[in-house]
Amino acid sequence: MRRATKVGLVVALLLVLPACAQPTPTFRGEVLDTPVPAPDFTLTDQFGQPFRLSDQRGYVVLLFFGYTYCPDVCPTTLGVWKRVHDELGEDAQRVRFVFVTVDPDRDTPERLREYLPIFNPDFVGLTGTLEELTPVYQAYGVYREVVPLEDSALGYQVTHTSSEYVIGADGYWRLLHSFGTPAEDIVHDLRLLLQ
Repeated sequence: MRRATKVGLVVALLLVLPACAQPTPTFRGEVLDTPVPAPDFTLTDQFGQPFRLSDQRGYVVLLFFGYTYCPDVCPTTLGVWKRVHDELGEDAQRVRFVFVTVDPDRDTPERLREYLPIFNPDFVGLTGTLEELTPVYQAYGVYREVVPLEDSALGYQVTHTSSEYVIGADGYWRLLHSFGTPAEDIVHDLRLLLQ
């Protein structure tokens, strides 16, 4: 009888313990099935200094490809990033917000230095020559097409991928956020990665 009681107790514990365990946290962005090391690159930041992605290990990196003359997607994304930065509070110091241009002819370091502080002075803007940038676009699967504008002083616009890439502090590419992801969802995912 004692043995049956002990076995019953063990079975009861095995049934109860999983119910007491914390649920596995879930991300709200698109999770890569198998995280991969984020393709490394070195580009020039808004202060004319080299920025190497692999030097950011220890920080979560939010990466976006856009341009400063963009009429809609890019300023909207940067506005969301501003909210994310604000909502993270002190944790924002452990995140790098990195904006890589798809318009290197116009997005010089000076232009990036003037533009990004409109949203947040902590945001990093990166540029380079088209030859330097093209392998980065290819590594991240970024679509980029220059579209002439006949009746505009701007001359052209750039159609481009609007996703945000999330790289963990370990240097692994973990998530994608599609355009329009709410700030609170991005904050949620970044906090999970910062744990």
